Amino acid sequence: MELTKYIGCSRAARKLDKADLVLKNAKIVNVFTDRVEEGNVAITNGMIVGIGDYHGVREIDLEGQYLTSGFIDAHLHLESTLVNPQVLIAKATAHGTTTFIVDPHEVANVAGTAGIDYLLSQTENCPAHVYVMIASCVPSTPIDDNGCTLTADQMAPYLKNRRVLGLGEVMDCMSVINGDPEMNRKLELFDGKVKDGHAPNLSDEELAAYVMAGVTTDHEGTTYEYVMKERSMGMTCHIREGSAARNLEMIVKGIVENNTNTEGFCFCTDDKHIEDIAREGDIDHNVRKAVSMGISPIAAVKMATIQPARCYGLRRTGAVAPGYDADLVVWDSIKDFNARMVFYKGNLIRGEQRIKPAPCPPELMDTIHLGKIDPEKLKIRLDGHPFPVIRMIPGQILTERKDLLLPGKEYFEANGDLDKIAVFERHKATGKTGVGVVQNFGLREGAIASSVSHDSHNIIVIGDNDRDILLAVKELERTHGGYTIIRNGEVCDTLELPIMGLISDRSYSYVNQKLRKMIRQAHRMGVPEDMDPFITLSFMALPVIPEIRCTPRGIYSVTGGEFLRRA
Repeated sequence: MELTKYIGCSRAARKLDKADLVLKNAKIVNVFTDRVEEGNVAITNGMIVGIGDYHGVREIDLEGQYLTSGFIDAHLHLESTLVNPQVLIAKATAHGTTTFIVDPHEVANVAGTAGIDYLLSQTENCPAHVYVMIASCVPSTPIDDNGCTLTADQMAPYLKNRRVLGLGEVMDCMSVINGDPEMNRKLELFDGKVKDGHAPNLSDEELAAYVMAGVTTDHEGTTYEYVMKERSMGMTCHIREGSAARNLEMIVKGIVENNTNTEGFCFCTDDKHIEDIAREGDIDHNVRKAVSMGISPIAAVKMATIQPARCYGLRRTGAVAPGYDADLVVWDSIKDFNARMVFYKGNLIRGEQRIKPAPCPPELMDTIHLGKIDPEKLKIRLDGHPFPVIRMIPGQILTERKDLLLPGKEYFEANGDLDKIAVFERHKATGKTGVGVVQNFGLREGAIASSVSHDSHNIIVIGDNDRDILLAVKELERTHGGYTIIRNGEVCDTLELPIMGLISDRSYSYVNQKLRKMIRQAHRMGVPEDMDPFITLSFMALPVIPEIRCTPRGIYSVTGGEFLRRA
């Protein structure tokens, strides 16, 4: 802190000067004593300077409402909200989230450093703390077909940026475990900083090797037993509750039933649509749900504040105490957690404030480059042998392999239970097209397509006929990316995402209304009501999450590390 600011804070703390602002009659959730304490909170120069009998130039009577530090989203991809980062931050801060730990590997996989620079520029002056973990796996694996490669040399300059906290989720676990030289260079580059993990279903021995490489967090735990294995090795576990991956219920149930200490647990959203944030909330939703399941309110608050702050070395974030930034939330109760007022560095955020977005470079608005599309590549010839089908699991982004005899005469024909999935390479116009079969998506009389396809972000489509699949691809080529629904040979609706094929250049209300309408349409066409069709679709090509995926190169077994059927 600058000396002049410190002197001002010191004088206010000692009551030699009035504080800039005093929040009076608050019920303060103290994350150090695990108690709710009544008092007045004095703020000067954006910092909490004292709690007690203070007077301020400005005073707000909270009338016994609850006060906590602002919540922290311990891991998210801003791009997954589909809107300009500032739109997302405005919406999330209204729900009490004032700190965001962002991993930009989606934009990096499309546009490399230009994508990372875009996110940094868009979030530089937001009324919130936005920190960045530099993408570690671009591409995610050697078998990916993405837009760019990000090397250790390209990552090094970002270490000078004050908002860069460490290394983003290390998705290529086996490169870490096997000592790949380039991966090791990245790990060494970030020595002394946090290294985020991505470690689904590793064996005890593999997880031990992964942790020894310096990885300290993970958000891919889906069961209580697995996250406790990670905790036993000292990892911090981020409990994820997003739009497609909803792991909170299973993990919290285990914590409550086993009376587990919640130290070492945080909350994150990972991938969450703006429509879901508007409907149910952000990290406040995680906290509410955890409390409703039996986690104590103070423990839940700590999981959303001081514990992620300590995990990422944020010295002045996460508590209502002297020396901490005055990022504060006034709640109606610590059961319902409805935010009444939100402060960032002592300034009241009025509504969903938004700064005018920085311009988007033109090259980031033209990233859909498809090669010649060959309709013949979509055909799956029946050979009398079982086919490796991708079985979707409700509420998860994990999949299961099911070897099934496919319906049809000479070629596979969708039958209601089984649909066709196809992934088209869209960065370098190679024409690569992988085709497979999915179960449990349930689509009828059409196709659904997306240019948001983790993490390489090729165009991914599920449909029950080739005509509509091809029309969906052409529609996304026309709009430079997005989501589209095709029904009976006609474009039903399209949400345009022209910024890198990931982000809209339209308003929140436009995106929200359009997305809601399209999700309802997908459900009318057979997609299960409890499934987000677009986010679920977007994970079906990600070859780092078990068990089986479809990529532009063919059907890939994540657990076996091999292609089951090549394109």
